[in-house]
Amino acid sequence: MSQSSGQPHPWQLNFQDAASPVMEGLHDMHTLLLYVITGIAVAVFLLLGYIFYRFHHHRNPTPMTFTSCPTLEIIWTIVPVIILVVIGIPSIRLLHKMEAPQNVEMTIKAVGHQWYWSYEYPDAKNEGQHFEFDSYMIEQKDLKPGQLRLLDVDNPMVVPVDTVIRVLITAVDVLHSFAVPSLGIKRDAVPGRVNETWFSIKKPGTYYGQCSELCGAKHGFMPIAVKAVSKEEYQEWVKAKTTVKPETQSGAKSEEKSNHQEDPKKGHVIKRHKENA
Repeated sequence: MSQSSGQPHPWQLNFQDAASPVMEGLHDMHTLLLYVITGIAVAVFLLLGYIFYRFHHHRNPTPMTFTSCPTLEIIWTIVPVIILVVIGIPSIRLLHKMEAPQNVEMTIKAVGHQWYWSYEYPDAKNEGQHFEFDSYMIEQKDLKPGQLRLLDVDNPMVVPVDTVIRVLITAVDVLHSFAVPSLGIKRDAVPGRVNETWFSIKKPGTYYGQCSELCGAKHGFMPIAVKAVSKEEYQEWVKAKTTVKPETQSGAKSEEKSNHQEDPKKGHVIKRHKENA
């Protein structure tokens, strides 16, 4: 059974646990940079301490009169170059890895709206059938035990584990941003333009993100939930989605959209259910 894996925790200082190869690379890059800046800080601190001690006016009453030191100038030129090379090589490799997915196995389209996400599965691998659905935040009063406030949704993006997934990202109204920290992805959703990113999840779980672009008054109420399941469970989910008759699916979608109305008092999207007669 999937668990809530990629989520923030109270008083968290470090990154969320890596759930994709890209995020693992970002973790490694962060660690490398931490070592580099720590080494630079220690070296500068020791050098300043030596200068204060060696050239104190009690030990060096007569100031030196030289204006240049070729050896020192060579050192402070070569050392930064070496540091930049050490940082630059893995940075370029990571950027290439983030931008150029290899052997894409499936594609999902994420579309940003004011203020919810919709997902399209153009190649569902079930006789080429296409389906799509909207994903709304679950209102606080409707949360069930274990669900996260401002993060859980009614219809998460469902994906199989150990699969290279390309995500095409766009918007229909204003700028949005599709971001899931534990997967290491963040791309702007621009109206009239399609951006691209990718991920591959190793273990089942639910990984959360949010729109990271100031897209309007209800910006904080359009979360992202990516549910990773086994390949067998994913095929069952796709089969359940694609076996619904088109007219039934479109009718249900229209009813779902009509039931989602804006509450001006709370300032975010809620779902109103019709009362049983």
